[in-house]
Amino acid sequence: MLNLSNNNNKSQIKIRLKKGSWEIEVECPEDKIDEVIPKLLASLPMGSVQDDRAAISRGITCKTLLEQLWKEGWFLQDRTLYDVDEELGRRGYHYDKSAVSHSLTDLTREGVLTRVGLPRSYRYLQKKPPTP
Repeated sequence: MLNLSNNNNKSQIKIRLKKGSWEIEVECPEDKIDEVIPKLLASLPMGSVQDDRAAISRGITCKTLLEQLWKEGWFLQDRTLYDVDEELGRRGYHYDKSAVSHSLTDLTREGVLTRVGLPRSYRYLQKKPPTP
């Protein structure tokens, strides 16, 4: 997550980065942002930013991540769209809720998950166990 704000001082910009359990906030002059961001990203723990870049380059889709949750048994309990979105966010992936909803629908059509409840309040459950 990247938040940029201008605290009523046009010469300063505040940057807040958050992923998983860590959060960094930096304030710098607006004309120095091109210098600060690379230094900030380089100072992060190995794997944090690089993992996101690698995931993007490998084409990790929302559906792929949901399949991973299924393989882990995360859908053994019924989960709402909100639950799924929160879990993906907790793991550092932020998709539009409509993308998450479409992926859940795809997995339901494929027989991986089942859904119970009424439209707009479905709960998703594992329908079949993952194959080893």
